[in-house]
Amino acid sequence: MPPIPIVDAHVHLWNPDEIRLEWLDNNELLNQPYDLAEYNAHTAGIEIAAMVYAQVEAVPAYGLLEARWVSTRARMDPRLQGIVAWAPVEYGERTRTYLDALVAIDPKIKGVRRLLQTEADPAYGLQPNFVRGVQILGEYGLSFDLGVNWRQVGSVAELVRRCPNTQFMLDHIGMPSIKTNQREPWWDDLMALAALPNVMCKISGVTTAADWKAWTIDDIAPYVAHALDAFGEDRVVYAGDWPVVLQASSYRRWVETLDTLTAHLSLSARRKLWAENARRFYRLPAA
Repeated sequence: MPPIPIVDAHVHLWNPDEIRLEWLDNNELLNQPYDLAEYNAHTAGIEIAAMVYAQVEAVPAYGLLEARWVSTRARMDPRLQGIVAWAPVEYGERTRTYLDALVAIDPKIKGVRRLLQTEADPAYGLQPNFVRGVQILGEYGLSFDLGVNWRQVGSVAELVRRCPNTQFMLDHIGMPSIKTNQREPWWDDLMALAALPNVMCKISGVTTAADWKAWTIDDIAPYVAHALDAFGEDRVVYAGDWPVVLQASSYRRWVETLDTLTAHLSLSARRKLWAENARRFYRLPAA
């Protein structure tokens, strides 16, 4: 087990009966409530010190409602200390109206995610209004989570360059195609992205990028090692990606797998990975 209590930097909570999540319609496993009680059951025996909620891709009309909904959960569980909410950054300057309403909901709102991985155009995030909206996040003290796939890692490096005053977090190591054992262009593009100082990386999502039913630790090891090497010990954070992870792994199996893959790191580096870096990036209270 990790050497200190975990900060889980990517937790989803939802109730499809309350907030519309179209992408769950044909997913029997995930199309049900996954709330705090379910999270506690799935993480039983694992010491979770803090959590960061990541937006769940509700239909846009529910954007602010989702933020309010999760804010109520944060009042129920003091471990839920950070919220990454949805915002329509593609509206450029007009995003300010939305952000004004968003940050008024709860000071625990630390960042924004507007998924790019579902966009057909790999350069969607380089449209002038999108870039401007992400630049504005820095003025609000908000970070931006990069939800991209392996085809888009190269283009979002340019987005990061154009937004030097915004802090970025790459979700799920950029979603490489582990199932097909494809490394390029993700391998080199990740190095280029990691060369930029205002971006960090979540070590997560790798089991769902592999063969859900047959993945082994050897399948994912090279990809995790490459992400750790590219970003270094000060810019990587653990994330569980629960409950999405359940499609390929139990929560405990993922924790044990990453613990095994990082056992060779120094105690200091492991403490940073499992907790300290996430606290710093998302401006969470001290342990």
